[in-house]
Amino acid sequence: MAQECCNTDEKDNTKKVAAVGDNTKHEHNEGEEHNHDDAHADDDGHNHGGQESDGWQSHWPLLSSLAILLVMMVMEFGFKFKPAFPVDLIIYILAYLLAGYNVLKLAFIKAKRLDFFNEFFLMSVATIGAFSIGSYSEGVAVMVFYSIGEWFQDSAVSKAKRSIKALLDIRPDEVTVLRNGTTQVIHPNEILVDEIIQVKAGEKVALDGELNSDAGTFNTAALTGESKPDTKRKGEQVLAGMINLDKVSEIKVKSLFKDSKLSKILEMVQDATARKSQTQLFISRFAKIYTPIVFALAVAVCLVPYFFIDPYIFNVWFYRALVFLVISCPCALVVSIPLGYFGGIGLASKNGILFKGSNFLDVVTKVNVVVMDKTGTLTKGVFKVQEVVTKDIDKDELIKITAALESNSTHPIAKAVVEYAGDAAKSLKAENVEEVSGHGLKGTVDGKNVLAGNVKLLKKFNIEYPAEIDNLVDTVVVIAVNDKYAGYITIADEIKEDAKQAIEEMHKLNIKTVMLSGDKQVVVSKVAQLLSIDNAYGDLLPEGKVEKVQALKNEGMHIAFIGDGVNDAPVVALADAGIAMGGLGSDATIETADIVIQNDQPSKIVTAIKIGKITRQIVWQNITIAMVVKVIVLILGAGGIATLWEAVIADVGVALLAILNAVRIQKVKV
Repeated sequence: MAQECCNTDEKDNTKKVAAVGDNTKHEHNEGEEHNHDDAHADDDGHNHGGQESDGWQSHWPLLSSLAILLVMMVMEFGFKFKPAFPVDLIIYILAYLLAGYNVLKLAFIKAKRLDFFNEFFLMSVATIGAFSIGSYSEGVAVMVFYSIGEWFQDSAVSKAKRSIKALLDIRPDEVTVLRNGTTQVIHPNEILVDEIIQVKAGEKVALDGELNSDAGTFNTAALTGESKPDTKRKGEQVLAGMINLDKVSEIKVKSLFKDSKLSKILEMVQDATARKSQTQLFISRFAKIYTPIVFALAVAVCLVPYFFIDPYIFNVWFYRALVFLVISCPCALVVSIPLGYFGGIGLASKNGILFKGSNFLDVVTKVNVVVMDKTGTLTKGVFKVQEVVTKDIDKDELIKITAALESNSTHPIAKAVVEYAGDAAKSLKAENVEEVSGHGLKGTVDGKNVLAGNVKLLKKFNIEYPAEIDNLVDTVVVIAVNDKYAGYITIADEIKEDAKQAIEEMHKLNIKTVMLSGDKQVVVSKVAQLLSIDNAYGDLLPEGKVEKVQALKNEGMHIAFIGDGVNDAPVVALADAGIAMGGLGSDATIETADIVIQNDQPSKIVTAIKIGKITRQIVWQNITIAMVVKVIVLILGAGGIATLWEAVIADVGVALLAILNAVRIQKVKV
């Protein structure tokens, strides 16, 4: 805290170890950011304040100093007995060194580098100055209470960081794998793709894969923020971090340990603390200018009255300058603000939302237009074939060749066709498959040239089709074989349960809603009407979505875009706040997004915005409280009304109030 507080020009290369994937160390040069994990470790390796890992036992010098101070004060003010000089001086110096050794040491180290504008040097000057004019008890009190304040601040920051890093505990360190007919217990990073692992009841799934058993029930709280049991069937996706709730389940691994969604999520959370909000950056710059100014003002308080006041008593004005220095310490600001943002990120994680940096907590508070994809965002993306219509081809034949082609796509519509075809989808193999972006697929199946996609695909290849297809409300896959229209398959999707609630909540926040989709306009308009969405645009290619979002940005709108498909990645990147649906969403979109909603619920969009607003509100409360109290006590100190006692109590008190206010974020219900 102290380094960031008053020495923000110093570039500390803080290393965070994100034990993710293959346990690679991810190093972040965070510039001005203070490494709270190392308490007040400066770049020479010296620690000041709380050594959180050792608990209160490591603070015995500070506690001893406090005990000596209390005994001396009771003797002096309670029993009217004060040890004679120099005994009292020796006792107070002992107490002073016990409480302030680390502060003095760091002040000396920084002074050797000609760095005088830091709180270590500030506190050293103020307390030694108090000793020089005979205010021994006040000098010790300033150092003791300052150090106690630092201790509490470090503990609060460490707790906030631990609440985020606790996610690391959800990754298993060992897994049972079936090899050569026997089971072996090994580290998850040794497991290969397509191997079968066993997960017993109560165990956590270590890697992403497909359920190989007939059925299984899993707790998904680690990924979604909700502990509602989720029953999976054979072949359905099971993700690392889920907890098996019943019998032993076998899972076929589909990604390496380092590539699992959970590992990526943990890496995102670790990296999030490295990205500062504009408020944090402003306060860092403010502290850089603020500290030398208060030094100059303290000197002015001491010396300027010489020219205007008669009689001028140096000790009186020097004492007032010391009060000025003590209260001017900006620690309450520079510690409570990052702590507030850590709290916001932690609160979001508890609600199944990942902010990839505290800066995005600020960004979502400015959003006034939410743009959404349809499939997989507002609808479940779980499609079912409704009808198959053919022309000059057998129905089963059409299904087989279409499923063979669609088996090369991960799109929910393609999966619906393959699922409907069943084993017939495996009887043929497609070759020379190409994806026509925003249109569909083309390839060769059983020697025939096959096209399968939307009507735009057939238009692109100048293939005529019945006009009534354009008027169908359901999603349609149109098929052409050897450059001739062969039929179509209608597929229906289902709107998510909380989609309407999400739109209503956005409207209550005066946020405009827009839906963009590659689906037909008639389908898009129907969904928009059901959900009361303000504007809806269909028949869009990926570049069309980009154009619509860019047009809104050109109007000065602050935009959040929510999507889940690969073709949503460019729009997610363009928006002020890109939000990905993380459960069903593609890896490309999740990687590009600024915010990830892990359980695919649209209502979490509103939750993310509310968390951003709560965090910003509390951060600015802290800024206001700290500045108002400091200005008042600075004026009182300069006027001789406030003493060193009031100064240190005000400084520590404001810091603790700000910390308690910041910690409150994690207790808020949204």
